[in-house]
Amino acid sequence: MRTAPAVSRRALLGGFALTTALASLGLAGCGGSPDADYSAAGNPLEGLLRADGLAGRDAREIIDSLEALPLDERSHSMQATVLPDRLALSDDSGRSAALSLPAGHSYTAVAPFVQTTHDCFHHELSHCTGELLSVEVEVLLTADNGAVLLDEKRTTAPNGFLGFWLPRDQELTLTVSLDGAVATAPLSTHPDSATCITTMQLTA
Repeated sequence: MRTAPAVSRRALLGGFALTTALASLGLAGCGGSPDADYSAAGNPLEGLLRADGLAGRDAREIIDSLEALPLDERSHSMQATVLPDRLALSDDSGRSAALSLPAGHSYTAVAPFVQTTHDCFHHELSHCTGELLSVEVEVLLTADNGAVLLDEKRTTAPNGFLGFWLPRDQELTLTVSLDGAVATAPLSTHPDSATCITTMQLTA
């Protein structure tokens, strides 16, 4: 856990809002496995997903559902790791499988911070936690040609992350603002790109 100098800010307020799609692009953070059919009887993770109310859902639905869960409702027995092209699932018994992300899309989770952060490359939905939990921030997302794709207020999830469904093989720039403090960082969605961004420190 890294610690940085504190930045003065107003009391942090906010509720939780589900991640939204980037409509202008037609779009909707910690192993490789073959795709799995979770409706098939005897699938390694069918019972686990059913117990968590996730049976029959695709990768996007599972990611959005797990990201929205309050921290005290998150499973500690299941690992759900977001990779650039798939959601890798496993549990404490050693069972594992994966679901492909929607064609042409990837998911990037960003945890802006003021004082504390952690190292992360692939977003882990059950265990990754940022500093700013359920906090409203200003978000600006632009394409490499400068076109504005998103300019709105967003609220971080209960785990402190902002989730973005993005087109694959793109170079984008994200700016996050909170009470006069700002952070800007590049986002990429290539096969070797990070799905968990925890380096955006908000500074005045």
